[in-house]
Amino acid sequence: MGYTKDQLLARLQELRIEFSKYEHPVVLTVEAQAKHVGNVGASLSKNLFLKDKKQRFYIVSALADTKVDLKVLSQRLGLGKGGLRMAPEEALGEILQVPLGCVTPFALVNESARHVSLLLDQGFKSQQGCLFHPLSNDTSISLNTLSLDKFLKSIGRDPSYVDLEANPKVGKDQPPDLAALVPSDSIVLPEFAEGAPPSEHSNENHAATDVKPKAVKAKAVKTPAVAEKVKDKSSTGVLPSISFTDAGQFVEEILDKTSAILLSEIRDDTVRQHGEQLGAVVSDTLRKRLSSELKNLAIMFKNTAYTEGFHAGTRHQPKRP
Repeated sequence: MGYTKDQLLARLQELRIEFSKYEHPVVLTVEAQAKHVGNVGASLSKNLFLKDKKQRFYIVSALADTKVDLKVLSQRLGLGKGGLRMAPEEALGEILQVPLGCVTPFALVNESARHVSLLLDQGFKSQQGCLFHPLSNDTSISLNTLSLDKFLKSIGRDPSYVDLEANPKVGKDQPPDLAALVPSDSIVLPEFAEGAPPSEHSNENHAATDVKPKAVKAKAVKTPAVAEKVKDKSSTGVLPSISFTDAGQFVEEILDKTSAILLSEIRDDTVRQHGEQLGAVVSDTLRKRLSSELKNLAIMFKNTAYTEGFHAGTRHQPKRP
């Protein structure tokens, strides 16, 4: 069990680290966070959770307007141009022990993250305060780099500040300048062993189990045209290839699937067969047939939010104070 927000904040207080706390609705992107704390006099940060081909993990923590080129960073670490990519979603829970949208240097407080390398933007040092989530994205805390360094040293970390926008040449006579920051140990998790596709891709392509109602000879209740359209959308049992970039679209998909199953179950023969128990029967059918599909829809929505959060962080360009 990893640290909670309250436990982390209590630890900061025990270390006599000064910080300002701002509570707000749950946010998944830098842009959403800026709507709530963009005017508090501290600089927003974006935090990327990355992995290389040898299952070594990294947190890159930067100012929201710092341009982080993963290909360049990969070369500077000595990993080649394509050596870095976004870590699978499962690694958030297994290694950092935080949910989506909560990647932060503070996650290194957990023992499971002891082999994760941390690269900090040197731009943090010129800011009066920097905003980070304290393991939960319904809160932001502001503190300066001296306070952040004090926390990191308390857990045995030596802070490494890097010019993340630099692009030095790497060659035979010019070794990678950040090679020393590559973790010495890899972290291999059973959920995504080497050679298996990362979850953020495999779940999007996964089709839900095709469950079709048994054919009946009895005359069915006439279905309205609108309902027929809904029924057609999910009759194959295959998840539609849409991008869940907002909660409204996600909810509409759930309602469509629920409507289709309700319409397929409420027929003349089922009414005669079950009578007053029809409600309980339909409820049980909904639970059985929607369970796997809704789990996959939820995973797709979370994966999209994770990807959108990363891209929003790279697009958001607030002015430096």
